[in-house]
Amino acid sequence: MEELIGALWHRTVTRMADTRYPHAAVSLVQMRSTLGIFFRALGGDAGLQIEAADATTNASVRSWLQRLAGTNTRTELAWRDERALRLPPRIACFDQPDLNRDLYLWLATLAAVFDQQADGSHDWFQVNQQATQCVLLRFPGLGSRYRRLVRAHLAQRPDPAALAREDAAAECALRQALTDPGSIAALLPVRRPLQPVPLWFHPDPPVQTARNSVQDDADMQQHAADLRELDDVGRRAAEPVDESDSHRGLVTVRMENIFTMGEFVNVDRGSEEEEDVERAEAVANELDRLAISRNGKAATARLKFDLDLPATAADDHALDDGLLLPEWDWKKRVLLPDRCRVVTLKSRNARPCSLPPRLSRTARKLRGQFQALAPAKVWRRAQADGQDVDLDAYLRFVADRKAGHAVAPGNLYRDLRSGDRNLSCLLLADLSLSTDTWIDDAHRVIDVIRDSLFLFAECLHATGDRFSLYGFSTRKRDPIRVNVIKRFDEPYGSSIRGRIDAIRPGYYTRLGAGIRYASQQLANEGCGKRLLLVLTDGKPNDLDQYEGRYGIEDTRQAVTAARQAGLIPFCVTIDRKGNDYLPHIFGQGDYVVIHDPRRLPGELPRLYARLTQ
Repeated sequence: MEELIGALWHRTVTRMADTRYPHAAVSLVQMRSTLGIFFRALGGDAGLQIEAADATTNASVRSWLQRLAGTNTRTELAWRDERALRLPPRIACFDQPDLNRDLYLWLATLAAVFDQQADGSHDWFQVNQQATQCVLLRFPGLGSRYRRLVRAHLAQRPDPAALAREDAAAECALRQALTDPGSIAALLPVRRPLQPVPLWFHPDPPVQTARNSVQDDADMQQHAADLRELDDVGRRAAEPVDESDSHRGLVTVRMENIFTMGEFVNVDRGSEEEEDVERAEAVANELDRLAISRNGKAATARLKFDLDLPATAADDHALDDGLLLPEWDWKKRVLLPDRCRVVTLKSRNARPCSLPPRLSRTARKLRGQFQALAPAKVWRRAQADGQDVDLDAYLRFVADRKAGHAVAPGNLYRDLRSGDRNLSCLLLADLSLSTDTWIDDAHRVIDVIRDSLFLFAECLHATGDRFSLYGFSTRKRDPIRVNVIKRFDEPYGSSIRGRIDAIRPGYYTRLGAGIRYASQQLANEGCGKRLLLVLTDGKPNDLDQYEGRYGIEDTRQAVTAARQAGLIPFCVTIDRKGNDYLPHIFGQGDYVVIHDPRRLPGELPRLYARLTQ
């Protein structure tokens, strides 16, 4: 009974303290497509993605009812950074859905002209007023919507008469700035922050910092003196895992999950520091497989040994010393020369094999369809050799001889040969670590990519088109690992199938470097139509600054350079969020998102047929 009454009391007080209107709420999911078009149509940065903003602490004064209910402690405001335009995931500020929808559109418009510097050197109060002025000047048709939003918001703000003198003066100044943007030079000091302004951008947006490998290397060098290297220990098998929350107690243990002392069981328990280096070394020697995680704490004892992490290069044979390629720095807007080193590799473990039996039926059906795309055989006349006599050429030769002309008896034959589609295609497959994820109980992403390459090669072999297959993965900019599966001048057969069967997940996706290398290989082809197919499962990323906007802009520059070289780049992705960033990279109509990865093996050949007809 106490729990029932407590739950009822909590719901009642929370509902009374809630100033939002759930019945009129509009979500970002509903508006995302419209906002993307609207934002870019108004001149917004095409490289920005639209993402949900995180809730931040609300330090303003709360009503006694909100303090009693424990609500309104966090708020969701909009802001933009170098990577994304971040909007509230759900807006329920007003009692009318049209007003909440207009607020989304207003924030997108404000972002299109918002020029606050990332270092926060500009005053939030002034910058938002200037941005509002700019919007109303450039897009006067939005003036009526803005005035409706201001009237509705001012009705919700606290009454200045109920505030302390300095807070009341600041509140009046804020109201004046909303009603007449640019009329107030500065916001007066206040004891407590004022109520948030949902029509403006965040006054102090959170800065996302990520610990990367550069910091890891610095930490390793800093503690180099404390490292103890295990010279007598071979390479260790390892797997990355997430660190469990050590602040929570051990709730339960499933005993059937504990098999050996080397198995990692991700339960909530604290870690114990081992200060005895000799004992730590003995434990490391006894373990066959290590689980690697990060908890952000300094270790008293450190051991150094090799780890056999996924996608090791031990089974790959390097074919060259590397090729240096440039990379685009989008902040400096300059192409950095010799920034990346591409190393081509072949798998040592590739063994010639036949087509997997599970693909035989599909391959037979697709081959029949693709053979119809092969150009019909035509007679090549006036040939020096051939399977039949060219009567026209022979009659001309006899007539010239009768007329007394000295004519050499050459080019008197005709030959039946296949037509020429004048087409070359290079397929570049993303073999990053993310391809090791499972689609269902039986298939991983890498398995789907492998089957796709099998069927794709079978189909192009049936048409007689010139094609090549490459896979790639990266770990920083040196080296870029490019796996050679089939070159243009190599015949398709069991050895190529063996290389396809040998592909494995690699590291990360420095897509710009992969496209630049593939473009160089395809540019050497003399065909009239050269198609560059990029097969990927996610956005460009790597361990260094290539994550986020940097990688997207570099890839976009690589695609632009490929088009300028006369190539036709086209992207096929199984990333369901591909529509958020691929239009900026490849352009509208030059990519396709396959939402069900299991359909990729059958869809890829059909897509090629549509692109080349």
